Amino acid sequence: MTDPSPATAEVQRILPAPPGVVYEAWLDDDAMAEWMCPHPARPVRIELDARIGGRYLIDIDDEGFELSVTGEYLVLDPPHRLSFTWYCSTWKPGDPDSIVTVDLQPHGDEETLMTIRHERLPVDLVDGHQRGWTLIAGQLGACMDPASIAGSASDSGHPGPAGP
Repeated sequence: MTDPSPATAEVQRILPAPPGVVYEAWLDDDAMAEWMCPHPARPVRIELDARIGGRYLIDIDDEGFELSVTGEYLVLDPPHRLSFTWYCSTWKPGDPDSIVTVDLQPHGDEETLMTIRHERLPVDLVDGHQRGWTLIAGQLGACMDPASIAGSASDSGHPGPAGP
């Protein structure tokens, strides 16, 4: 018999950028448009109110299938941690919001160990979210351009998000 209780998907990836750059990419709607959805799905609208209690909306087109992800920011601790609720419009009515926590730890020289932990998922959605977050982490890594990160950090005095 399977356990009907909510479950967790977790992904780790080393990214070629410092934690501050990765953290900002999670709060930049333009940057997120490049990496947030597992391709070929693409965000068609992103609205972020990046403050504790602020809400976000991501409208997605997955090859003609439209869905939305919504939630509320719970933790914003730059450049170490973000946490937010997550609800998908395709979930069954009454499914509770799940919680995504992104931990960012310095790793090596100008790299980040990113851990995405998605908790309280309906059990039947864990494998799909595990695959999705794995693809998303890879896409985010591909958007981190060390040359533009170095230029951004020296020009502004602090690192900013890098795009392709």
